[in-house]
Amino acid sequence: MSDPLPDSMPAASEPSSRDIADVPAIEIVSTAALHLMSSAAVNLGLAEDLPEHVDLDEARTLIESLAGLVTAAAPRLGHHHAAPLRDGLRSLQLAFREASEIEDPPGEGPGEKLTGPVRPHRR
Repeated sequence: MSDPLPDSMPAASEPSSRDIADVPAIEIVSTAALHLMSSAAVNLGLAEDLPEHVDLDEARTLIESLAGLVTAAAPRLGHHHAAPLRDGLRSLQLAFREASEIEDPPGEGPGEKLTGPVRPHRR
């Protein structure tokens, strides 16, 4: 099998692999979580510059992915790092419930199979 890159072209993965090796796992996980959170928020219509944009199917996928990441990573991240991710996830789950015209049964909302049912705080 031949090399897919011409000899004059350096492999793109070489510099980025070296760079990423220096990044702690907590930063990689946090960055991925923040991207998922941001995209979910936009798809829930929570972006200031795009409030009319709502795509609940996309938001559900992003929130479920975030729930999987946070649930899997939390034991290794420790409470200090995991707590804000869990709080952000819960906020998005609640925002999804509020934005949805058809309410999911308790425990069936996005990510709730991993996090448990999410309900608003009663005052």
